Amino acid sequence: MLVHRPVLVMEMPEQLSAVEARTLMQDIQPLLDSPEPRLVFDCSQVHHIDGAAVTMFLSCLELAMKRDGDLRLAALPKEVKAFEELRRAFAAFTTCEEAVRSFNAPAQWNRKSASSSVKFGPDAGALEKAS
Repeated sequence: MLVHRPVLVMEMPEQLSAVEARTLMQDIQPLLDSPEPRLVFDCSQVHHIDGAAVTMFLSCLELAMKRDGDLRLAALPKEVKAFEELRRAFAAFTTCEEAVRSFNAPAQWNRKSASSSVKFGPDAGALEKAS
């Protein structure tokens, strides 16, 4: 019998800076410590993201994968340039529903084909949604 683990969808706040990233990481850590975590970050409301938040996303992905889980991004605003780089490391979907369904679909996105050269750090600076 095949049992599908639940997928948790988390809505990201409008502003994602170092302070919000630390708070989110504290909230997410217990979920990432569970076996096979399956998370979707709903980014539809994000207007601003800085390097610390990008690093937090990548850390969450790494922790999920270490526990045989995965993290998907959904509804990435095109105006937030940092998400262009994150698309290289993450499976990104237009809607949360698509991201959730993708966990139960045959693998069509090969994570190994993603760029391993995506680097972010404190000097990445803030990237904001264009007006």
